[in-house]
Amino acid sequence: MCQLVQKYNVPGPRYTSYPTVPYWDLENFSGKLWKSSILKTFQEDPNEGISLYIHLPFCESMCTFCGCHKRITKRHELEMPYLKTVLKEWKLYVDLLGAKPMIKEIHLGGGTPTFFSPENLQFLVEGIFRHAKKDINAQFSFEGHPNNTTKQHLQALFDAGFKRVCLGVQDYSPTVQKAINRIQPFENVKKVTDWAREIGYTSVGHDIIYGLPFQTLEDVKQTITKTNALKPDRIAFYSYAHVPWLKGNGQRGFKEENLPSSTEKKTQYEQGKKMLTDSGYKDVGMDHFALPTDDLYKALLNGTLHRNFMGYTPSKTKLIIGLGVSSIGDSWYGFAQNVKSTEEYEHLVEHGVLPIFRGHILTQEDEIIRKHILNLMCQFQTKLTQEEKEEIDFDGIVKNLEELQSDGLVTIEANNILVTKKGRPFIRNISMAFDLKLHRKKPETRLFSMTV
Repeated sequence: MCQLVQKYNVPGPRYTSYPTVPYWDLENFSGKLWKSSILKTFQEDPNEGISLYIHLPFCESMCTFCGCHKRITKRHELEMPYLKTVLKEWKLYVDLLGAKPMIKEIHLGGGTPTFFSPENLQFLVEGIFRHAKKDINAQFSFEGHPNNTTKQHLQALFDAGFKRVCLGVQDYSPTVQKAINRIQPFENVKKVTDWAREIGYTSVGHDIIYGLPFQTLEDVKQTITKTNALKPDRIAFYSYAHVPWLKGNGQRGFKEENLPSSTEKKTQYEQGKKMLTDSGYKDVGMDHFALPTDDLYKALLNGTLHRNFMGYTPSKTKLIIGLGVSSIGDSWYGFAQNVKSTEEYEHLVEHGVLPIFRGHILTQEDEIIRKHILNLMCQFQTKLTQEEKEEIDFDGIVKNLEELQSDGLVTIEANNILVTKKGRPFIRNISMAFDLKLHRKKPETRLFSMTV
């Protein structure tokens, strides 16, 4: 296994979209095409429902492991003006759709959503539903920082329809916490987890990261032992992506030699995965684990598991509207990302302009490849039709898979491609074999994190 890790530990996408952002066709993208693609999807099936991703970027301090778009500030007076702008952006989309959409999913991400007061978060959700209807099986979730998520936050969002909370744990080692500037006692995580269950949340998730600076195998073991004691419903066990050239000085609080080697990281992952599965968690896909009672695992079993810019989700809507700075929307036929400056975002929305700055409209080839990468990511197998094989360079994909097949990571039988149990940790590499854009034009390696 160590030899495979060394061989396949290369820079690669996480495939929360296809094509990946570096391969978006910006020259043939426009706001007009983006609007048309949204209307096309919405009008095809208005009853399917839509998803909203709302980016709340403010944080009081910088966590040096973070690769998300954020704005560091302690000025809480910025909350309400920002939320009012988000609601104005939402109204632009509602006017475009020409009808009150049915919302199936909402996710509040960041940044730190719990930077915002409970009252202001309630104001945001109430404002959304002035122009929308709620699906009877709606699933709303938010990310919470255990140090500042209060019982009032949990109650206000629960009352607004939220039933899932995801808590950023990362690691419990004091040495690691100091390095990543995230001092967070176990007691804080336990307190918020207990509150959420007391209030009635049906799914509590914890995010854990391996491969962090100064992190040892023993640190990972202790973190997972403490996590198992709280028994969250879902666990995201992420590999730390060290990309300071993309994320600025935020990831330069330590030296390269302070990071575990790729072999050490793989050992951390394998040991962590064993501890989780021994405790009853099911491997859902790539970096997600869930208890058998959680909707995420049930979705894996019934074939409805989906992956998008928010990660793995138990259900799918073709239309995802992203609100807030840097957020990305997905119309199924195209992607669009909002501007990253808060000031520019507010200026554009105030002038009635959707605040997007880049995007991509999918070609027929894109749609086919996206389908099969999603199948691999969510079901560990895929089957191509004869028509699809003729539309894309299937022979090229098979050639890209040859070495993976000889290493026992995939099997190919006619039109069927199956990821073996041995191959599951290398699902990103297997998906890369389908990525024809990547093979036609090699990216700058520094655009992506390492796959292992």
